[in-house]
Amino acid sequence: MNKKICIVTGTRAEYGIMYWLIKFLQEDLDIDLQLIVTGMHLSPEFGSTYKEIEGVGFKIDKKIEMLLSSDSEVGISKSMGLAQISFSEAFQDLAPDVILVLGDRFEIFSAVAAAMIARIPVAHLHGGEATQGLIDEPIRHSITKMSQLHFTATEVYRKRVIQMGENPSRVFNVGSPGLDNIHRLTLLDKRQFEKSIDFKLNQKNILITFHPVTLEKNTSKKQFKALLHSISNLEDTSFIFTKPNSDTDGRIIIQLIDEYVSKNPKTSCAFKSLGQLRYLSALKYVDVVLGNSSSGLAEAPSFKVATIDIGDRQKGRIKADSVISCDPTEESISQALQLAFSKHFQESLKNVKNPYGEGGASEKIVKILKDFDYSDILKKKFYDINYSI
Repeated sequence: MNKKICIVTGTRAEYGIMYWLIKFLQEDLDIDLQLIVTGMHLSPEFGSTYKEIEGVGFKIDKKIEMLLSSDSEVGISKSMGLAQISFSEAFQDLAPDVILVLGDRFEIFSAVAAAMIARIPVAHLHGGEATQGLIDEPIRHSITKMSQLHFTATEVYRKRVIQMGENPSRVFNVGSPGLDNIHRLTLLDKRQFEKSIDFKLNQKNILITFHPVTLEKNTSKKQFKALLHSISNLEDTSFIFTKPNSDTDGRIIIQLIDEYVSKNPKTSCAFKSLGQLRYLSALKYVDVVLGNSSSGLAEAPSFKVATIDIGDRQKGRIKADSVISCDPTEESISQALQLAFSKHFQESLKNVKNPYGEGGASEKIVKILKDFDYSDILKKKFYDINYSI
């Protein structure tokens, strides 16, 4: 009998990372793929990206509506409760053998909590990572403790999951599946890319993605204004903005982006979602990735492009030598930009290696999922590490 593997996705970024994993599972004759789409995918405000999923031929088995018209703490908590109710019903209908999820977002927490109560095993991607400025940090580690299988992106993260009491025989360092896109997609050439975004690139170009730091209160507006001020005096430079996720205080950033682009239409453009093809193609042609998105740490190093990581959102994550960390102030961001464009730093990018691997993670994950014996997997014994003093 085929194994029923259910993937849950709630954001464009998460879906992009799992694209080839979904595709390989769909094509495998020994697996019945189930796909649940939720969160931002179903929201017109964030681009209704479920249409992209359907557009490439993936069948969506369930759509879980959960986003309320609020990015406040109360609104998100209500969304989590609504999601858990709906996931419990979906899992009862689909009866999967295992749930496969990625990362650390609140919608995924709700899905995994429902799976735990339903006694369905969970396989977790990208556990063991650290993002000290976000609610994602405790959510990610909570998902680890509710999961039975773990696929980490580096050996450091694998050891951290084991440190949390997970049995080493169930923790696999496979690298980041998101890097498979770089090696498998045929990216756009410069002219095709410009046409796809209806925007002409400049002598220098910066790709900007900035999300709220969700363990801080009311800092989004001040920090993003500092970013905008830091780029205001750059000459011969254009800016491609991608808008933030549905986090607390995300809408103020969206408003500031829209205002900036409306005042500077010749040198800036903005998108709810570029999609994987356009986003990765952008990395080929920009000079700097600016903001606090995990893509600047995970994908950008493979393109040997400079990343400026602002503030604490990604604090604690492993970073390549192409990443410059700075404070969320105009002065610090400006200094980081000066360094990123310097001849010495640009020269050093030629030797950068991506700490998250070189691709091939999706195939490794599929093989493990197929071969693993799921009988008696739910009862976990805490794995104690013997410390010597």
